[in-house]
Amino acid sequence: MALRDPLWPYRGWDYLTGLRAQDKDLSGLEATIGHSFADRDLLVEALTHSSAKVQGVTYERLEFLGDRVLGLVLATHFHAAHPEDDEGGLSLRFHAAARQSTLADVARKLGLAAHIRVQSGMDVTANESILSDVVESLVAAIYLDGGMAPVRELVMTYWQIDADAPAKDDKDAKSRLQEFAMSRGVALPHYRLVTRSGPDHAPEMTYAVSIDGFAEIEASAGSRKQAEQRAAARLLAVIESGGHGDD
Repeated sequence: MALRDPLWPYRGWDYLTGLRAQDKDLSGLEATIGHSFADRDLLVEALTHSSAKVQGVTYERLEFLGDRVLGLVLATHFHAAHPEDDEGGLSLRFHAAARQSTLADVARKLGLAAHIRVQSGMDVTANESILSDVVESLVAAIYLDGGMAPVRELVMTYWQIDADAPAKDDKDAKSRLQEFAMSRGVALPHYRLVTRSGPDHAPEMTYAVSIDGFAEIEASAGSRKQAEQRAAARLLAVIESGGHGDD
């Protein structure tokens, strides 16, 4: 049996499947990233959105891994580089570096939007959810192909991780809600998927968050992360206004 063409997921998409034609030479992106892939399939997978409808190829599993790998690199760096910070200060730095808007900015610096494989006619240049997801999937692909060293190099180059510590009010809603729960000595906030609708390339997700002593709050967005953040922000607004939910 013939060996599989390593570029099979996207070779000839423009006339075979109707997907938009892409630059099939990824060496330029590899130069920008600073890592040349031994397994080019990993890079292709990291750049393939589910809307492309390429059987068995999507960045979602890599995104799951990349979120954890990136978290370890960032946490390790901040722990070593800022011995003066307590846990709260380290958390502020971490969440500022790992939040969606920061990852989307990194994606723009890398020029990832031009390389992401999506359905024909779909523009991801302003879609922070997809851009941030692809950064995480790319981190995982680099890690699986070359280990931690090239991931650290990528982070040191493209993340502004040695900037001044972010202000306390710059912390994301989920982090602030978690700290509220810890200060009350109750269980951490619980998030659950309520509904999901719409096509794969433009989903609408509703997530609910609950915490002891307060009624469950729901919010909707185009991604799990955004919906959870919005739900957490809404619950924080109830808490800060003096509401007691189901107390």
